[in-house]
Amino acid sequence: MRTGPKAGHPVRTPIELSLRSILGNLVLDGIVVEIDAKKILARARSVESALTEHPLVAVSEAGVRRATPPNEPVTLEFLVAWLAKKSGLEYLKIDPLKVDVRAVTGLVSYAYLSRFKILPVEVMEDRVVIATADPFHFEWEEELERLLHKKVRRVVSNPKDISRYLLEFYALTDSVKRAFGRADGSPQASGMNLEQMLELGRAGKLDANDRYVVNIVDWLLQYAFEQRASDIHLEPRRDNSDVRFRIDGILHPVYQLPTVVMSAVVSRLKVLGRMDLAEKRRPQDGRIKTKGISGAEIELRLSTMPSVFGEKLVMRIFDPEVTVRSFEELGFSDIELRQWKKLISSPNGIILVTGPTGSGKTTTLYSTLKYLAKPEINVCTVEDPIEMVEPRFNQMQVHSAIGLDFASGLRTFLRQDPDIIMVGEIRDLETAEMAVQAALTGHLVFSTLHTNDAPSAIVRLLDIGVPHYLLRATLLGVVAQRLARTLCPHCRKEGAVDEELWQSLIRPWKVERTGPAYRPVGCLECRETGYLGRVGIYEMLIVSPAVRGLIRADCELSKIREQAVKEGMTPLNIAGALKVCSGATSIEEIFRVVGPVDIT
Repeated sequence: MRTGPKAGHPVRTPIELSLRSILGNLVLDGIVVEIDAKKILARARSVESALTEHPLVAVSEAGVRRATPPNEPVTLEFLVAWLAKKSGLEYLKIDPLKVDVRAVTGLVSYAYLSRFKILPVEVMEDRVVIATADPFHFEWEEELERLLHKKVRRVVSNPKDISRYLLEFYALTDSVKRAFGRADGSPQASGMNLEQMLELGRAGKLDANDRYVVNIVDWLLQYAFEQRASDIHLEPRRDNSDVRFRIDGILHPVYQLPTVVMSAVVSRLKVLGRMDLAEKRRPQDGRIKTKGISGAEIELRLSTMPSVFGEKLVMRIFDPEVTVRSFEELGFSDIELRQWKKLISSPNGIILVTGPTGSGKTTTLYSTLKYLAKPEINVCTVEDPIEMVEPRFNQMQVHSAIGLDFASGLRTFLRQDPDIIMVGEIRDLETAEMAVQAALTGHLVFSTLHTNDAPSAIVRLLDIGVPHYLLRATLLGVVAQRLARTLCPHCRKEGAVDEELWQSLIRPWKVERTGPAYRPVGCLECRETGYLGRVGIYEMLIVSPAVRGLIRADCELSKIREQAVKEGMTPLNIAGALKVCSGATSIEEIFRVVGPVDIT
């Protein structure tokens, strides 16, 4: 058994992985005072479980603070980084999204890894990276190198993460293998024509209620909630199908499933979403209500689409904590907030929220309606589909197959004594005319449009046939919005702004940078991306008498935009530039989501 350091590794004095030894070294390094160390030891003797857990865990759970100012808490991650430094090894915070689970679990058995409490985290052609929480005992290293024919590089990681992901990764892999093993008789994709590929999985014997399939689905949902995903994409391919999560607007690969197992997973989700399991040729919509890690209810909206290799399924996650927020959390500036509150306090008229798919329109509308929904107010919504069930609203789902569309839903609402009406989207002239009629008869109407900016919404409504005089009489305002990733507060750093990019963004306006600019760096909290969370960027067009006078049958978009800017409308690119000035995000991120907007 080899206990000495490997050739080429830094030589460090080994630390016995016991609570007494760890505490002694922490005291010597001036991290923990001796009296706190004695208290931790005394606590460990009185709590039986503290003697069997990893000593770093025992120290972190004691709630002590560092001996030196600013006397921050002694956290487990801090202790793991300290131990890594003592051993001369790299500290690694395990990010499960960056681990190739199939490659890792295919290396060596679960029993072997659990015996030494180690976890492979990266597999390359000539070497493998293995995480350990005991860097001074590595008798397994030489044996693994002989077995794998690869060099081993050790890193030090959180013992809780190692235990957790070791169990999760192997449990998932085991479920996939067993599910695949039961799928005998399923057709292979190769050699099929397009029509056969659409039926992929129907001939297989793998049932949607198979316990291994159930395990995979449960893991998938919990994992998505934990990783703050807004969407889950299940994408069938010829042999191995892809699972991807959208986090902060960016898609991340998560796992690959055999296509026949993916088919069973999709079937399981269709069952849960009360969708037609036998129908694989037409798109379908469904809904699942479940609970997140905190126990709060979370809704998922399901959408299937037939593709070459089977049904693609996308699940949009509606977490109430994310979907309904305060206006400050949404990203409204003080001026924008005052304008928005004044706008939505109007007794009647039409207010539009515009932007591309995924720009946060639903969140803005739901947050606004929840703000307005008082016991004395009747709020009615017609949606396709209903994004999130809210008890304080009267919500109606569009069903085109039975003739219930937005226009007929609006017509019904006018007989339901509403105060506020929300139409999911104005798609055609009939819906637009009903929205105008509702506004003319004393109702406040909210809706959405897909336009690039706020002034374009006026032209779009005129283009679909709304008479200009009715639009002038009812339209109150338009808000165009985007979502930009916010800089991680834990690692952002001051840095120079690319002047050429800055001038391209703000042209033709002049925006002086008063404060320091920040750039993304990357840390454990943000998965080395440099960004954590998203914030709204808004362009708010208030239909003033001057703007209303420009709404004519032959109106010019440039004149409406020019007048709105003259009256104080902040264009999207300038609103984004102001977010850069405030340190909320970077110039590159604003340019990615907004780009230059030129009114000339």
